[in-house]
Amino acid sequence: MQRIVLADVVCALAAAVAGYTLRFGSDSLSPDHVPFWVIAALPLTWVGAMLVARSYEQRFLWIGAEEFRRVFFAAMLMLAAVGTVSWALKLDLARGFVIVALPLATMATLLTRYAMRSWLHRARRRGLYTQTAVLVGHRNGVAALRTQIEREKYHGYRVIGCLLPGGQHLPAESLFNGVPVLGGLDDVTAVVNRFEVDTVAVLPCPELDGPRLRRLGWELEKTQAELLLAPAVTEIVGPRVRIRPVCGLPLLHMEKPELRGVRRLAKETVDRSSAALALFLMLPVLLVLAAVIGLTSRGGVFFRQERVGRDGQTFSMLKFRSMVAGAEQMTDHLAGENDGNGVLFKQRTDPRVTRIGKVLRRYSLDELPQLINVVRGDMSLVGPRPPLPSEVERYGFDMHRRFLVKPGITGLWQISGRSDLSWDDSVRIDVRYVENWSLTFDFMILWKTLGAVVRGSGAY
Repeated sequence: MQRIVLADVVCALAAAVAGYTLRFGSDSLSPDHVPFWVIAALPLTWVGAMLVARSYEQRFLWIGAEEFRRVFFAAMLMLAAVGTVSWALKLDLARGFVIVALPLATMATLLTRYAMRSWLHRARRRGLYTQTAVLVGHRNGVAALRTQIEREKYHGYRVIGCLLPGGQHLPAESLFNGVPVLGGLDDVTAVVNRFEVDTVAVLPCPELDGPRLRRLGWELEKTQAELLLAPAVTEIVGPRVRIRPVCGLPLLHMEKPELRGVRRLAKETVDRSSAALALFLMLPVLLVLAAVIGLTSRGGVFFRQERVGRDGQTFSMLKFRSMVAGAEQMTDHLAGENDGNGVLFKQRTDPRVTRIGKVLRRYSLDELPQLINVVRGDMSLVGPRPPLPSEVERYGFDMHRRFLVKPGITGLWQISGRSDLSWDDSVRIDVRYVENWSLTFDFMILWKTLGAVVRGSGAY
């Protein structure tokens, strides 16, 4: 927290010096020409705006887009305040200085926050800067939550034990799913005090009804531990979930996903216009890749394959050909060497892939022609992975939820490991996208796609 505040001060001070220099020239920085309070005031007011926007509250930091939204809100708040105060008091503030300094401070702060967040996430994956956590609930829920926490270590939680119904009757050295059983549901406060636990995560459990949960919250107020309540409905995040008072009770209200209407029209417009612009700008690159593919192996430049899109409608998906001609007919002979997740056929060292195809797959260049599918309206820039009809035949009920939206060139599947994911993980993240999609979510995925392409994890 101290580093974040210090970084905000440094960013605002650098922006103030740069803005004043660009507006008045380097000679104006001498004591005879410049009122230094103008430069010194920006860092102070900048931190004040951040405080008003509540951008230093830990619940908004390090995870999700809320931290960045609050930085933007602080910048807009400060711009409005400067304009109002200068007009009301008739202050002679240089508009050029404000126009330069505030955007510079905003961009520098956002980049610094992102860099610090990335550093913290890498450290947490190594086991540093974590909070100890105990899980309270039944075995299935505890196992699922523990798996999720282990999967996303960058959130900073380290599970040290669990408390199960009847856990106090188990042997002292008992383990469940590799996690020590520290006691039963009545031992939460004692365990927190004994192990100095930072976080208590309580899953839906009939034994822990309203009155017992309320008393548990009161008891934990005397400790440093925070209490987290996991809802029965998972994979629903963001603006769809709200706490609303109903009949004097704080009830969890789950909004319906906005899959139609204005937001859908906005997504269609952004997708098609962005894809058309990308095709125009990348035309030389596409022509070079097409020429290299045609000159290095026999067969067509493009590979067309039937995929299933929105509402279960099939379409012809385009890709640059990365395999030898007739590769699909060779799949049956390689079925025993499947490195995929049981439903998807993948091979890390697929003999059908050409030399140039390995490069195309490593950096996802083979998927660039799918921009044409986006312009046509078959696909989106961001969405679930487009499945084969043979895969759809093996789908369960939950997986059909993905057909409410168009498949995408990139999505949560691509930035979460791609072919390295298990089938259950693939189902989970596809349903998660459909349940929570928004333009902001899409932009976040597009940004993370750049890193996933550079790393190449799961690209084979």
